Amino acid sequence: MAHAYTIQQIVSSTRGQLHGNPPGGLNIYSILTDSRRLSFPDYTVFFALVSFKNNGHNYIDSLAHRGVRCFVVSQMPQNKKWLNSCAFILVDDTLNALQQLAGHHRQRFSCPVLGITGSNGKTIVKEWLAQLLSDKVAVVKNPRSYNSQIGVPLSVWQMDDSCQLAIFEAGISRVGEMERLHEIIQPQLGIFTNIGPAHDEGFKTTRQKILEKLKLFESSSLLIYRSDNDELHKTIRQWALGLPNVQLFSWGEEPHNVLQLIARKKIQDGYHIELRFKGQNYLYALPFSDEASLENALHCIAFLHARGYSNGWVAARLTQLQPLAMRLELKQAINNCSLINDSYSSDFLSLSIALDFLLTQVQHKDKVLVLSDILQSGMDEARLYSQVAELVKEKQVHKLIAIGPQINAHKDYFQELDTHFYEDTQEFLSDFDFSTLRDKAILLKGARDFGFERISHKLQLKDHQTLLEIDLDAMVHNLNVYKSMLRSGVKLMAMVKAFSYGSGSYEIANVLQYHQVDYLAVAFADEGNELRKAGVQTPIMVLNPELHNLESLFHNKLEPEIYSHSLLERVAMEVLKFPEYSADNPFPVHLKLDTGMHRLGFMAGELDTLIETLNNHPALKVASSFSHLAGSDKPEFDDFTREQISVFEKMICHLSGGLGYDFPGHIANSTAIHRFPEAQMDMVRLGIGLYGVDGGKDVQPLLKNVTTFKSVVSQVKQVPGGETVGYNRSGKTERDTTIAIVPVGYADGFSRQLGNGKGKLLINGRLVPTIGDVSMDMCAVDVTGLGVVPGDEVIIFGKELPVDILAQQLGTIPYEIFTSIANRVKRVYYKE
Repeated sequence: MAHAYTIQQIVSSTRGQLHGNPPGGLNIYSILTDSRRLSFPDYTVFFALVSFKNNGHNYIDSLAHRGVRCFVVSQMPQNKKWLNSCAFILVDDTLNALQQLAGHHRQRFSCPVLGITGSNGKTIVKEWLAQLLSDKVAVVKNPRSYNSQIGVPLSVWQMDDSCQLAIFEAGISRVGEMERLHEIIQPQLGIFTNIGPAHDEGFKTTRQKILEKLKLFESSSLLIYRSDNDELHKTIRQWALGLPNVQLFSWGEEPHNVLQLIARKKIQDGYHIELRFKGQNYLYALPFSDEASLENALHCIAFLHARGYSNGWVAARLTQLQPLAMRLELKQAINNCSLINDSYSSDFLSLSIALDFLLTQVQHKDKVLVLSDILQSGMDEARLYSQVAELVKEKQVHKLIAIGPQINAHKDYFQELDTHFYEDTQEFLSDFDFSTLRDKAILLKGARDFGFERISHKLQLKDHQTLLEIDLDAMVHNLNVYKSMLRSGVKLMAMVKAFSYGSGSYEIANVLQYHQVDYLAVAFADEGNELRKAGVQTPIMVLNPELHNLESLFHNKLEPEIYSHSLLERVAMEVLKFPEYSADNPFPVHLKLDTGMHRLGFMAGELDTLIETLNNHPALKVASSFSHLAGSDKPEFDDFTREQISVFEKMICHLSGGLGYDFPGHIANSTAIHRFPEAQMDMVRLGIGLYGVDGGKDVQPLLKNVTTFKSVVSQVKQVPGGETVGYNRSGKTERDTTIAIVPVGYADGFSRQLGNGKGKLLINGRLVPTIGDVSMDMCAVDVTGLGVVPGDEVIIFGKELPVDILAQQLGTIPYEIFTSIANRVKRVYYKE
């Protein structure tokens, strides 16, 4: 935790006005901006941030009930009773106040601060420098890629007296943002990693983007950069002319650089490089063989040389650099467990973030944390592990498996928990009874030195090499894109039918529940039952209730779509078996109206009978009424879509008049949300747009790819010209051909129609055609002349090869592609 702040110090730092009557002696150690991540209410100040998608003031009442006594707000709370026991610091802009407090906190410390910006590589360079310097200095850094207007102040807040070097990355997407981050970070040292197309839309020119990023370093004494990009090099040199205190430290292949890359040789598992610095040559071996890693490593080497570390120690440390996963990974594990693997970083704040994600796994009642020593924290060990113990208790961890001599030495702090202590990872693997881990959510959080990948391998289910990766952060991004389009007060129903369009069940529902969607929709009661068993509490609508299992609707509080008189009568009879439902507490149903699509639903001429039936059964109440648009994504059907909307409005008016009460109406799907905003009504249904696909040319670029269907090359072989490949001898080689065998076939969801060159896969950035028929479990592709080797990654669809292309090859739509991916294909979920 950071230094303690009094209420008056926070008032002074934020230039706010104090209201309320807080308890005496209240000291603040922790900053909170997300009400769902509360850990230490007695020591926390909550900043009620306001954005297009949310308003932190809505959560003040809940947080006050949970013990928070200090709030920074831009409007006073509606519930005035909290003025009797809480401090409310009133400011004009709560985000600006958060940044002011962080900037004030930064000024309390004199240790060197390194700022890093650029289009790519910021997080890698930051993490590698922390690895390289871990046994030299105590480093404070951003957790993960906390480099935004909110993430940077939360990162800087971690600084305390033990800090010997702070490393903070800063990311921006538009003009004006970097000035604010500079005031918070105030770096004396800087690294500009590179310039690329990321966030081009926020800047008029590349030069403008470079100059905006350079604002981070206006008070720095040293700036490290690569000179090989001419525009970056020229812009930095011109910028520095007006800043005589900034020393430029360039590196690159030309002799004019401070650090010259003289030679590099690519070997099987990395690079051998030769550098020249101050007239002396240095040889280094790097354990990476890609260009991006070489650039990132050279930024680190340049920093080390600039800081006086140019000796044999650097060479030894470079060979130990580890790749970074940079994201939490959720997958199925043994004994019906869920496994979260987070070996990316080991510090107090990242532990808190990972524990928050663990808590969202509501499908498991019991939560297990496997935690190693937290190395190189810079904190006194007793203080560190006492805080860890408090955090683990606060986050409701049921079992702690602690590995390492440091945490073992402080086991007394964890006495109130179910604990198991081991000196090292091998002892745990040898002695622990893994059969006791059943139906639990397990978080692995270990420093790299402890080799937790061995534990991950032990716990995870043995899997097929073909898998579907689901980017949960991208899904949340897409959710927020559509939320930003909604009028005030419009609710959102997320479609999770058909295994969430092939992406998963409770894994997706948990995320949507955490981000407070108003409703979930499933196709069948069985899907809803699974979500309820997994602990999902969000209201669920069932689109296709089946007569044989109506009872489960009532048992699990699933709300059925009613589309016919016969179904309504059956549900009305069934509800009588459940005394908890009555006229005073009616069972909710959703009426499906047919406005022209002519699938399920009541026609306009049936409404009077429908009204009479509902009025005769007061134990049922309409929770909403809805309809489906037949072609909202196609301009040629716009007139028909508007007619459907008009018919729907008239039908709802008729129904509400006959029933004597109002209820929500919804007809807008993903595309209609933006193409027909007048159809948003009371609620919208977000379906495939959530997964990154939208027919709107203006909206599609705003969305992120969520799912990546991928595999690996199993074998590479040479086939002479004139031979055939695959069943039915349908793939004929017209020349000597190199083929790669990929373990994905039609049983995985890669259609047999994609054989014989119709389908293409992406290997090492190159599209390669199929050759021969697609088999049940594998296919062959022509990789002649591309240097493909076994183990190379294969993309079937994803960001680089959009699912729309595969759909076009098959003459179908992305919906069918997503929902055709077999259950045997392992789903792996990622979250930063």
